[in-house]
Amino acid sequence: MPPNTPPDPTADLDPEALARFGRLELLAKLVVEGVVSGLHRSPFKGFSVEFAEHRPYGPGDEIRHIDWRAFGKTDRYYVREYEEETNLKAYLVLDTSGSMAFAGRTIAKLEQARRLAASLAYLMIRQRDAVGLVTFDGEVRSMIPARSAPGHFSVLCRAMEQATPGGEAPLHRVLHALAERIRRRGLIVIFSDGLDDLDALCQSLRHLRHRHHEVLFFQILAPEEESFDFAGPVRFQDLEVSGRAMRVDPSSLRRTYLERFQTHCRLLRERLLGMRADYQYAPTSEPPERILLDYLARRTGRAHGLPRS
Repeated sequence: MPPNTPPDPTADLDPEALARFGRLELLAKLVVEGVVSGLHRSPFKGFSVEFAEHRPYGPGDEIRHIDWRAFGKTDRYYVREYEEETNLKAYLVLDTSGSMAFAGRTIAKLEQARRLAASLAYLMIRQRDAVGLVTFDGEVRSMIPARSAPGHFSVLCRAMEQATPGGEAPLHRVLHALAERIRRRGLIVIFSDGLDDLDALCQSLRHLRHRHHEVLFFQILAPEEESFDFAGPVRFQDLEVSGRAMRVDPSSLRRTYLERFQTHCRLLRERLLGMRADYQYAPTSEPPERILLDYLARRTGRAHGLPRS
């Protein structure tokens, strides 16, 4: 194993348990148990089994929903919001294009995306939120409707495990199509390297926001993409177009490449935050539980009035 490769948390698991549940399912459950233990509050309003929160009584609210205990304590009318009012509906959008197959010193980008997506799916479904899945490369390969039944988690994991990388991925076209297809407002979680035309990609993200969807973008990147620390000459193989390859001297390209790559990633993050969407850096060198805990802790902090980072 390369020295910088994250340890596999399922390596020592019971083989019978792995056979019964599936590797991705067990890994996701392990990740979530670690994440939940590090959080003190639910990060999503929809992540509630029963009672969510109070809100002031207003026009259109039914009297039967008034919390009379709260009235007795505060002399003000409050309505209790419950799970059915705040239930979250989410779609996980998994990029399975050829570039996601890249694996250098760490696991492949697609594998990191799978682990993060499965962990979020498990976290949401265990708290009775509905989760769907979209996989795509050159086109949408699968679209599983959002459901919250416990057995649905296994369905999602099997679909993610069966997804194989290949082809070019016009992410912006897929997101435009989703914005038109998914009518009910919800959470769209994208797992991709984000290496698409920046203007076109941001336009599709704005389309989702215009439809009142909440957007969360996990940018999956490998260390080699960020450092370009190849020693040449090197033959680069195009992972999205078969037969396309180029032999180059990396040292002659490193400065220009890093400037363009860093600018692309910086602008993607800035534009997402500018449209009040969320961005999470998700390198393959970091374990998924650390990435999720970082994001969920920040989200929980924002929900309780802390500054947005």
